[in-house]
Amino acid sequence: MAETSIVLILFGSFLVLLVMGAPVTVSLGVAALASFLYLDQNPIKFVQIAFTSVGSFPLMALPSFILAGALMEAAGISKRLVNLAESFAGPVTGGISAAAVLACMFFGAISGSGPATTAAVGMLMIPAMVKRGYDKGYASAITASSGGLGIVIPPSIPMVIFGISAIGLTVPPEAIAVHGEFQSVSISKLFIAGFLPGVVMSACILTMNYFRCKKAGYMGTEGGWDIAHIADAFKTGFWSIMAPLVILGGIYSGFFTPTESAIVAIFYTLFVGVFIHKELSWQDLFRSLETTTWLSGRVLLILFTATVFGRLLVENQIPAIVAESMLSLTDNLYIIWFMIIAFLLFVGMFMETLAAIMILTPVLLPVTYNLGIDPIHFGIVMVCSLSIGFSTPPLGENLFVASGISNISLEEVTVKALPFAAMSTLAVFIIAFFPEIALFLPRAFGY
Repeated sequence: MAETSIVLILFGSFLVLLVMGAPVTVSLGVAALASFLYLDQNPIKFVQIAFTSVGSFPLMALPSFILAGALMEAAGISKRLVNLAESFAGPVTGGISAAAVLACMFFGAISGSGPATTAAVGMLMIPAMVKRGYDKGYASAITASSGGLGIVIPPSIPMVIFGISAIGLTVPPEAIAVHGEFQSVSISKLFIAGFLPGVVMSACILTMNYFRCKKAGYMGTEGGWDIAHIADAFKTGFWSIMAPLVILGGIYSGFFTPTESAIVAIFYTLFVGVFIHKELSWQDLFRSLETTTWLSGRVLLILFTATVFGRLLVENQIPAIVAESMLSLTDNLYIIWFMIIAFLLFVGMFMETLAAIMILTPVLLPVTYNLGIDPIHFGIVMVCSLSIGFSTPPLGENLFVASGISNISLEEVTVKALPFAAMSTLAVFIIAFFPEIALFLPRAFGY
């Protein structure tokens, strides 16, 4: 009975505040505080839990990756990566829109953010596609849909948040009794595991893009590939290509941790921007620091309140109740995967990704442990599912960004983005049903 009351107070007040238009952070914080008062617990515990939530070493990667992404935009690195991707367009049907997808993959390996990837790539690729005769709505839709790859291709800010949420959770003893020991969760493993699922999602988007471009008559260039143009783009973009290679190469080889790689990325960008491209000014540097401060503050506020919210769920046995009720419906792994992914897609449409991960990891991870699902595999499926929310209404941040760049209605971009969202959903089911897609690389690298 007590559990029922606390669930009603916790989720009831949270949803009421959301409907009233309160920010996610305020809704989470007030709901958690109301529950503390109902349970007659000292509110100082609220502050202590919130403070401990931001004291972890892996969390240092968060502002560092945000700063690295902002600096790369200012230093001309993202512009050169996009130009290189565009040079590969050539005579292939839908070549330039396929290049936009590749550019999002490149930039995703730097920024770790969906909206940042959409903005950086969209500013250059949407006008380039329109110039080649593409419909503005379609150009915006493919960019917004590919922007979600920014959080799937490592390094990824949501993967850092999932890692922090999952590291603090203990594996249910009954799950160990049935399935044996589970591997530990680490951000390095998540980054390595995210690469192939990112490729699968990209391949599904590219397939849909090819057929839609063929139907619409968006052909490639008539003269074939311009080798001189590709060579020139490669030459000017050499230091830009090295950026993701340095970041991911260092993590994959074990040379440095994700947190250290973020610091390396900052110093690499500063070196390239100041001494090689010579495009990084003091003004750009201060603007990047301002962006980082604002975004990091926003994320940390969500982290504060979502950690307390999640702790209340765990202390009141809510994950165990959810697991029990799901397993009482069916013990078929594929049906449960279907329910989990459908739920995550629904949540992703209405809630900010980081808040969703912080709230749902303590609820869903114990369920997956009881089913014998690897925690790294689950983390990747969760991030992939929530990445689709960036390009689906009503929240759809990428749709807003792309619509703003192309200056066309949000409705038009949304309608043209939905087929890509459907293909991305298919990709998520493939990743869920075939665990080796996520787990092969970590195993190959000895994790």
